[in-house]
Amino acid sequence: MPKRGKKYLEALKKIDRNKLYSPEEAIRLVKDVAYTNFDATVEAHFRLGVDPRHADQQVRGVVSLPHGTGKQVRVLVFAQGEAAQKAREAGADYVADSDEWIKKIQNGWLDFDIAIATPDMMPKVGRLGRILGPRGLMPSPKSGTVVKPEDLPRVIKEVKAGRVEYRVDRTGNLHVPIGKVSFTDQQLYENLAALVDAVKKARPASLKGTYIKRLTLAPTMGPGVKVDVNKALNMSVD
Repeated sequence: MPKRGKKYLEALKKIDRNKLYSPEEAIRLVKDVAYTNFDATVEAHFRLGVDPRHADQQVRGVVSLPHGTGKQVRVLVFAQGEAAQKAREAGADYVADSDEWIKKIQNGWLDFDIAIATPDMMPKVGRLGRILGPRGLMPSPKSGTVVKPEDLPRVIKEVKAGRVEYRVDRTGNLHVPIGKVSFTDQQLYENLAALVDAVKKARPASLKGTYIKRLTLAPTMGPGVKVDVNKALNMSVD
């Protein structure tokens, strides 16, 4: 186990490591144990009972968080002609409408958080698979980032407003931001409720046994707070 700093160890004292907290308690506590001098991100970490090696046990999707993530999302859109113009008008930060953009990315430029593409651009975007794929930036129909030109304004707006993608990693875990420490308890609660609901609905049909095994909330660089999964599964937003 890595050696922890003094601030981390002080924060850890506030948590009962053997207790499963209600979502409300966990949110209050995770804000309390955040000790960074910047506005830390609050992440939800799910331990799932899936085997990601099997194609029918992949868990992947998108969710629109009611209050966003608190992060300014830089959007790159691969589009040409009229679709490129639509993307610009919809607020895309960058519109890759020529081969120059492909070369630019091949040369190491990656100053964006999400990439969206129209279907006709995918043959060109495919050349960037080795660069964008490992970073989770490759446009994909499964993640809702390969879209028809007429859907560009809606998707760009959703992404900017707080639509996040979640995807199980090779160890069966999900790591998804649900907001900032500066958010109100209610904002974090509603974002967490939306995420839990989306993950719940993404349960693979072939899965036997427990689906969500553990849920932990943690701030950037701070200790994790274990959440009572049963209570999280029954979260409601009035």
